[in-house]
Amino acid sequence: MAEQHPIDWLFATIQSRKDADPESSYTAKLYARGVLQIAKKLGEEGVETALAAVAQDREHVIAESADLLYHLLVLWAACGITPEEAYAALDARTHRSGIEEKKSRG
Repeated sequence: MAEQHPIDWLFATIQSRKDADPESSYTAKLYARGVLQIAKKLGEEGVETALAAVAQDREHVIAESADLLYHLLVLWAACGITPEEAYAALDARTHRSGIEEKKSRG
């Protein structure tokens, strides 16, 4: 059996916490707050990651990146999106230049 990718493992863990007690699970607390609040938290983590990069604080960028990925996966789960769907979207773009892909969006 192939080893599970850390993102897939984390996503499965996040999904398993949907019905957990928000008093005992941070993930369940995020779900209880709803998609809008999850999206806001994701935005905060993105800004914190960017600010760490601007400060050229490598260790802080790593830590904030982990937080950013976690909150992105919570958002995906709350929106019914799977990592496989994101992987497919990335895969569809691998044979196009980023410039061409941006132009195709109109």
